[in-house]
Amino acid sequence: MPAETPVHVHLDGPSYPGSVVLELGADVGALVIYTGADQLGREIEISPVGAPPRQRTHAAVRERRTNGRVRYGALYPNLPANHYIIWQDTMTAIGMVRVPGAAIAEFVWP
Repeated sequence: MPAETPVHVHLDGPSYPGSVVLELGADVGALVIYTGADQLGREIEISPVGAPPRQRTHAAVRERRTNGRVRYGALYPNLPANHYIIWQDTMTAIGMVRVPGAAIAEFVWP
């Protein structure tokens, strides 16, 4: 069995309102994965269901400040509408989510 690859961590500054623009379309959506502060900087990978490992994409968990609240999460803009696997590490899926066209899907990290 292959060894687990370590999780990458990046520490970007917080995001503020208006710092992210999403372009949604008939066959294009977005995904937000909400996490706790303990995941700050972690890169979370996702992939379309049935796709080979090289088709994974990742985003770093960042602090997001909006309306006087602080939340933590990763944002995946411009995703083709599809079902996506969310990976806990290189070998372990932690969940699946459907990203519809013209909408934003949400997933809460366990």
